[in-house]
Amino acid sequence: MNKVPMTVAGERSLREELNHLKSEARPQVIAAIAEAREHGDLKENAEYHAAREQQGFIEGRIQEIESKLSVAQVIDVTKLPKTGKVIFGVTVSLMNLETDAEVSYRIVGEDEADIKSGRISVTSPIARALIGKEEGDVVVVKTPGGDVEYEVGSVEYV
Repeated sequence: MNKVPMTVAGERSLREELNHLKSEARPQVIAAIAEAREHGDLKENAEYHAAREQQGFIEGRIQEIESKLSVAQVIDVTKLPKTGKVIFGVTVSLMNLETDAEVSYRIVGEDEADIKSGRISVTSPIARALIGKEEGDVVVVKTPGGDVEYEVGSVEYV
């Protein structure tokens, strides 16, 4: 099975969610099911059905997280040699050569991507164009609105 790249922060976040689901959410829903059962007739017991539905969601999410963690290849970019090349996990600043607008992105795994927080997926068009480039290189990114040229500014291994 192919390994999926993940940052240290991404792995920590998934492990925290998994721990919360197993130690808090799962016991709470089990208690809610038990309490709803005590109310009698299960066919017309909305609390029981809602708790069972919640339990299904929690168990599904636990399986999903465990599956993701089992195929994760955690990459700690701070322990890699700082070559100035754009690789998975780095934070790269870019300047749009047409508009002079500056942006900064961290290249992360697919599950960690959040454009509003400046984290882009390693499989995104921008990240794919940047991988292997160095500071000062000009990169052409194919976007739905046409090609956009960026100059690679700083590459930070944080």
